[in-house]
Amino acid sequence: MKTNKNLLTFATILACIFGLTFTANAQKRKAPRKKIRTATVAATTAATSSEIKAGAGKVSVQIKNVSKFIYNLGGVARVIEDLDREIASGKASRNAPDLNAKNKQAVVSSIKGIRAGLAALEIEFRTKPALRNYLFQIQGISDMSGRAEDQASAGQLTESGKTLLLVVEKLSDTLAALP
Repeated sequence: MKTNKNLLTFATILACIFGLTFTANAQKRKAPRKKIRTATVAATTAATSSEIKAGAGKVSVQIKNVSKFIYNLGGVARVIEDLDREIASGKASRNAPDLNAKNKQAVVSSIKGIRAGLAALEIEFRTKPALRNYLFQIQGISDMSGRAEDQASAGQLTESGKTLLLVVEKLSDTLAALP
């Protein structure tokens, strides 16, 4: 009888051990599902990271474009504004007003080109979900470049350059905010 009792205890312990083993296998089967989710999250994160990196590159290009334009505008604005003063005082030649008007128009059309690039960048930050978090920093650059265009059309080229400097500041702040 004692042997049967020991045999029964041994069989019960053995059944419990097998029961625990099957439970462990069931837990192992759930783990691959988590890995699949992790892989999906990792792929989404990689796509988001690449969009942010591309956005940062485009911001950098616009900083370069606007900065180069402002640098060139400084000398051109001085010449145009000096010529405006000479025309007003009557010291300029006859063809000076036409030449000066063409130069002003060239500056305004250049600002229009810059404005188009800035507007496209701002739209990209508005439409791409990965970049939408950084819209606050970049928002308003197309409006500011429009103001610079209006100032240049009115002959206020120096003020136009100052407004474009504010655009460069916003772009720099955006670039600093991007990871």
